[in-house]
Amino acid sequence: MSWPGADMAGVHIKTVGNGPDWVMLHGWAMHSGVWDSVVELLSQRFRLHLVDLPGHGASRDCALGTLEQMTEMIAARLPDRYSVCGWSLGGQVAIRLALRVPERVQQLVLVASTPCFVKRADWPWGMDAATLTLFMENLARDYAQTLNRFLTLQVSGSEDQTRVLAQLRKRVLCDQSPDPITLQAGLKILQTSDLRAELSQIEQPVLLIHGRNDVITPVGAADWMQQHLSRARLTLFPHCGHAPFLSFPEQFVSCFDAL
Repeated sequence: MSWPGADMAGVHIKTVGNGPDWVMLHGWAMHSGVWDSVVELLSQRFRLHLVDLPGHGASRDCALGTLEQMTEMIAARLPDRYSVCGWSLGGQVAIRLALRVPERVQQLVLVASTPCFVKRADWPWGMDAATLTLFMENLARDYAQTLNRFLTLQVSGSEDQTRVLAQLRKRVLCDQSPDPITLQAGLKILQTSDLRAELSQIEQPVLLIHGRNDVITPVGAADWMQQHLSRARLTLFPHCGHAPFLSFPEQFVSCFDAL
């Protein structure tokens, strides 16, 4: 099955290291360079496939499309068997990969992820819909300031906010930052995606890594996923916001020891 408009050739993937295959999927507005703080250690044990999501980083010329289109574009470029580590929006792509090609995906690490980004009547662990709508409106008016505000939200709740924010700005506010059209499309995915009904279909082992003080994807979402996944365990990072691998890179890498 193919989704209309899926551009298979445009997704950029950098492969480093040796060992079992792990696919690394970054979050909204980022690129694969966001994993730099953990790549050296992880690549000593695993072969990492560092994906730039469509419309991001070196995949800038590849249209973002829908969550399903992204999943197909990425799946077409991956090995026959692999595990997936997805952060935030990348976590949703990881979930879709596990559902779409379960015979190829061995296990998941979902970092600061959620099946549903927006608060709903039956889902309190999301971002206010009005806040996300405001982000979409402000992107058209002041791209840089809106993106910078989102980066600030990501480090909220971290004990080392200044250092982590500096790392995010260095990696994102550069010549690889996505254009406003891509960011708008990404926000639309975050605004509309809801994977809760499908989550129980995932049979692979899942490690959930979450910052206890995350204000973008509240920790309640991780608790809910642990309860609704058949083979999940949850590791919480105290004094940590939305980017555990930046706040505590060595602790993050150590989570892979038991996989």
